[in-house]
Amino acid sequence: MSENLQNRNEIILNGTPASPGIAIGPVFIIHDELHVPRYSLAEWTVESEIERFTIATEQAKAKLGEIYVQLANNAYQDGANIFQAHLMMLEDRVFIDRIHHEIGSKLINAEAAILDVGEEFIKVFSQADDIYLREKSVDLRDIIRHLISTLSGRERLDLSMLEEGVIVIAHDLTPSDTVLIRKDKIAAFATDVGSRISHTAILARSLGIPAAVGLRNITAQLKTGDLIILDGTHGKVILHPGEETIKNYQVEQEKFYAFEESLHRLTELPVITLDGHERKLSANIEFPDEIYAVKNHGAKGIGLYRTEYFYVGRDDLPSEDELFEDYKEVAQQIAPESVIIRTLDLGGDKFASYLGIPHTVSSMMGLRAIRLCLKYQDIFIPQLRAILRASVYGNIKIMFPMISGVEELRQAKEVLETAKRQLTDDGVPFDHNLEVGAMIEIPSAAMTADILAKEVDFFSIGTNDLIQYSLAADRANEEISELFEPFHPAVLRFIQHVISAAHEDGIWVGLCGEMAGDPVFTIILLGMGLDEFSMSPQVIPEIKRIIRSVTLKEAQELTREIMTLSTAWEIEKRVYEEAQKRFPELLAWGQ
Repeated sequence: MSENLQNRNEIILNGTPASPGIAIGPVFIIHDELHVPRYSLAEWTVESEIERFTIATEQAKAKLGEIYVQLANNAYQDGANIFQAHLMMLEDRVFIDRIHHEIGSKLINAEAAILDVGEEFIKVFSQADDIYLREKSVDLRDIIRHLISTLSGRERLDLSMLEEGVIVIAHDLTPSDTVLIRKDKIAAFATDVGSRISHTAILARSLGIPAAVGLRNITAQLKTGDLIILDGTHGKVILHPGEETIKNYQVEQEKFYAFEESLHRLTELPVITLDGHERKLSANIEFPDEIYAVKNHGAKGIGLYRTEYFYVGRDDLPSEDELFEDYKEVAQQIAPESVIIRTLDLGGDKFASYLGIPHTVSSMMGLRAIRLCLKYQDIFIPQLRAILRASVYGNIKIMFPMISGVEELRQAKEVLETAKRQLTDDGVPFDHNLEVGAMIEIPSAAMTADILAKEVDFFSIGTNDLIQYSLAADRANEEISELFEPFHPAVLRFIQHVISAAHEDGIWVGLCGEMAGDPVFTIILLGMGLDEFSMSPQVIPEIKRIIRSVTLKEAQELTREIMTLSTAWEIEKRVYEEAQKRFPELLAWGQ
């Protein structure tokens, strides 16, 4: 009877999966309200107040720098990268100068100016179309808290001091909060808000801690010490669980540990189908520090090296030498495997204030990526020269993003030839046989793949943009999220057409969008003939396990079948049926 009463008291909250795994334990509630003093200044004190703000900024940078080094030294590279971005934002002259102006023009104290300016920037970020730009509002809120805490002399809660085995519950956790979580002390965490791509979620996965976000009002339903079950794999939290429920989840916990161990054992094994057809699994990265994760998860090279971080969050252009040293380091560390460097993809959700380009002009379908580079060749050529110079230190390939047609591709190649001639004239060595590729992420490029294939050495399909451009469905717009449909027959036909056209001309094809790292698409892409899957390093073992468990013939048969279906719903249903039959554990525990 008491057991039934216990179960009757259980409350299940459903949110967003952030980091897989199961935790059972008492909660610790964080109530982190920001109290900001606000007072008026006399005009003669403005300079000293600005100086006070400057000192606080330097202290905050020093603290964030310590966190960055701590993470980098402990191989938490995803987390370290976030704090590198924090440091760059603290050096952004637009943000800093705006606070100076606020102090001087409104005669208010630094804390109030930071909050007011910060909220203005947060409002702009949070209303952006692109979800990645919206997530920057979390970064900025973290920076505001650092600055105000430093100015007020109030210490922030140190999560590393919590008792062992607790599950942290908060409205939201800033990256600085999350990074203090010690895996040996904190079992998991859950938040009212957040998404799978929020920095909170990224850090949780980097640390290997189960987490669920977007649970709406979980903080209001618990008090410190309450027992809960957190299922990070499914984004679910069970409040006041009964004994039977706890026992069931303890069994699931053991299954998850066994699953993780089975994937780890695959790291050094080749990526080969049961009937002997080999494929390449490579990694997407944004920072050189991610090389550790690339090697640790068994990736064979880098299929997408994003290069924008050097240009964003600063008030000047990176030098050619600065870029060269970065590309050289990555090439040397990953050699003899290849690294594909995508040329600058500024615009859209990533823009540099010092270029003076209005955000509306550099929208997702405006002056961005290769279009921006062709217009501003004084930015483009130094990057190309840096890539070419680094090519003698490893196996570097180059690819151009957002190609819409052969004319644009030829223009980009002409600029590349200009950079080669300059280096030749200067007597600087480079790989004259460096491979050149094009990203296929616009329908016009997909439809003319047979023409483009004659101009390059390889294709890389960017499915994130290809889907939203093909279906006119902004993937960041929650109002039409159901229209962003990777299973849509048009999307799959585009991918199949690109692969077929490339192979007819004797070039290989990779795919570096989210579909490459999604287990439910692996058999389809394998059946289509995809040569390289490029994804987040953490999911490589899962995709490897699938490829090693099927024959190419089986994959081709399934692909032929689903290509005859008429709707996304039919295709998705059939694919999930097959995945559930073959790999139920991957669907249950997949990241």
